[in-house]
Amino acid sequence: MFIGQYSHSLDNKGRVAVPAKFRPELKKAVVTKGLDNCLFLYPRQEWEKTAEKVAGLPIGRSDNRVFSRAILAGATEVEFDKQGRIILPEYLRNFAGLTKDVIIIGLYNRLEIWDEGKWNVYKKDSDKNYNSIAEALSSLGGEANSH
Repeated sequence: MFIGQYSHSLDNKGRVAVPAKFRPELKKAVVTKGLDNCLFLYPRQEWEKTAEKVAGLPIGRSDNRVFSRAILAGATEVEFDKQGRIILPEYLRNFAGLTKDVIIIGLYNRLEIWDEGKWNVYKKDSDKNYNSIAEALSSLGGEANSH
């Protein structure tokens, strides 16, 4: 299980360290384009579940094709070096606008990798709507209002 928020730096070769406590679950991992201009980093087993769902979308709809191509064609397997770093390919760094400082956040079954500046803007904006989002989710039968 991945939770928390961690600050790291991207080096000039496109490498970023992943928090040590997450590395055992990520021995075999996949990174791909995420949503909201971040990257998704999945353990291989979770990636396979996600990829199967995406591949199962009806291809007759153009939005499904666009999404499938972005997520599946944008994916690459990553390996850790001895310092616990992974290399993020240039096309993924460009997609997410990653510069020097990055934030890695844990979202239960995946990690997200954000440019720190973009994360701060996103978080500030989303924090303004946190209560109304929680209320809307509770009306759908969720437990968001109980926390």
